[in-house]
Amino acid sequence: MIKAKKKFGQNFLKDESIVQKIIQAMPNDDNMVVEIGPGLGDLTKKLLLRCKEVTAFEIDLELCKYLKDKFSDEIGKKQLELVCDDILKQWGESSLYAEKYNLIANLPYYIATNLILKALDDKKCQSIIVMVQKEVAVKFSSKVGDRTYSALSILADSISETELLFDVGAECFDPPPKITSAVLKLSKFTNYENLFEGQKELDQFKSFLKAAFAAPRKTLIKNLGQIAKKEDLIKEFEDLGIPLNFRPHQLESEKYHLLFKNLK
Repeated sequence: MIKAKKKFGQNFLKDESIVQKIIQAMPNDDNMVVEIGPGLGDLTKKLLLRCKEVTAFEIDLELCKYLKDKFSDEIGKKQLELVCDDILKQWGESSLYAEKYNLIANLPYYIATNLILKALDDKKCQSIIVMVQKEVAVKFSSKVGDRTYSALSILADSISETELLFDVGAECFDPPPKITSAVLKLSKFTNYENLFEGQKELDQFKSFLKAAFAAPRKTLIKNLGQIAKKEDLIKEFEDLGIPLNFRPHQLESEKYHLLFKNLK
């Protein structure tokens, strides 16, 4: 029997109904499916029934051996490609996969945010369904006005339709974690790339958002004072109808984009 390893942040999903709900949330298209962290293969098994081809990345070599035995027929038929390596080493500068794909994953907290951001940056990735710590899912899916609305919320909202689908309790895992998990879905807009003139401008926008939310309890104009002159900020705020006392969580993503473009 394979035991979950703390060093990989493993908690194996054992609730069949949750697996089925994740499958039902998948987009109905012909894109390749990439799974990160197949674990014991319960979700992988369902994916193989639905998809023509699946590529799965697993860092745990003991689990890889188990999965190779469990899915030997599917691997032999090339329906499943199992990559036994660290996903962060496999992810190139621009894309994880050579063709359009949908990502599905059960991510440990320590890499969840980083991997979601990489998937958002990856132009080949069309949709993302991830099971993560609820705190992470909330950060990406919060809306303007929410106290949890953040730079991650704005970035996700700019690139995709973002939904927090449902919570997953600790009792659904073996061993049960000390947190509540949630399933997050991000469906990328077809024209999101038009928002930015290449990766350089996207990176600049990320830096702009980081400055905007540097001190969430302070006013937005004070935070942005790190990167722009006060008189320029006052003019832009007035031109865009943004109250000078607004805090970062009170401004919708569209206005953030306008501020960013104008201040550039």
